[in-house]
Amino acid sequence: MTGKFATNVCEPESGIAQTAMADIVHAVLSAGEFALFTEFGRHRPLRAGEHLFLRNQSGSTMYVIVTGGIELDFGEDLVVKTLGPHEFFGELGLLIGDHPRSADARATTDSLVLELDNADFQRLVDRDPGLVAYFLRRTIMRVVSNEQVLIRQLRRRNHDLETALDNLYVTTHQLTHTRELVRTDELTGLHNRRGLALYLQECRSHEGDAPQGLLLIDCDHFKQVNDEHGHQAGDRVLQSIANILRSVANEQDRACRLGGDEFCLLLRVADADSLQHAAEFILGAVHGLMGRSNLQPHVCPVSIGVCLIDPLGDWSDWYARADNALYQAKRLGGNRLHWSRSATVAP
Repeated sequence: MTGKFATNVCEPESGIAQTAMADIVHAVLSAGEFALFTEFGRHRPLRAGEHLFLRNQSGSTMYVIVTGGIELDFGEDLVVKTLGPHEFFGELGLLIGDHPRSADARATTDSLVLELDNADFQRLVDRDPGLVAYFLRRTIMRVVSNEQVLIRQLRRRNHDLETALDNLYVTTHQLTHTRELVRTDELTGLHNRRGLALYLQECRSHEGDAPQGLLLIDCDHFKQVNDEHGHQAGDRVLQSIANILRSVANEQDRACRLGGDEFCLLLRVADADSLQHAAEFILGAVHGLMGRSNLQPHVCPVSIGVCLIDPLGDWSDWYARADNALYQAKRLGGNRLHWSRSATVAP
């Protein structure tokens, strides 16, 4: 019984407290407050659509709506408030003085408002300090409540912004990944023909930055590997060749799979000696892997066409010269390098 009685007593007290808090935060003046403010305020008529003040404009007066309505627009995506008769606004301008307005105030209909400045407010205090003290308490609570709402809105906006940035990061990452997929050979990870074309465009956009040497590499008897050991073994051979080319190329060079079992290596900085060394390295690495192969081949012999590049030429000219040298290497039995006849040095 005692517990039940205590509960019945507490609930009305809690309800009274909540009602009192709602009254404090509410922006409508009581009858007594409105009568007091009317005694000292000056009437100001407004036409529908007329602005009382603009956001960020300094002000030192507060207003009470007598008739009509006022719309407070805080800008951006904040909630627009519409106030009616006996509601007040702009009180911070009165209490602080020259306070930047936080919203645009516009009459929604033909309206009449009371305007009070600091001198008017002082007369209010002298006339009824108790009523004004209650009004100030309610004003402070209202400001705190509005600030809490604003903080929640800003936090939500910040969260939305962080989400948007995260989505932008993911999208950028996906676009970058897609771009790499477009220019990259899926099996070997080397550049494909599109990647090679983009690389050549980038080189031509920087004057004097064209590649200087080209190796055209083709697998010998690759069809036999596929026929005898299957396409998985063929894929493994192509991946091994790609790894060898990748180990030769530096950051400025480009190793590419042109298609099938044909590869190329473009060297940005090269002379006859460095091209000879690169081709011999590839042949040596291939021979080394072949010596370690058991029943399943990990690599197959390659033929290499070598040429120095004329920076004034284009890819079709370079390819034709290297391809002719590659053909000669194949005709001589493969598993060797051969220089283009137009090369300045033919070792």
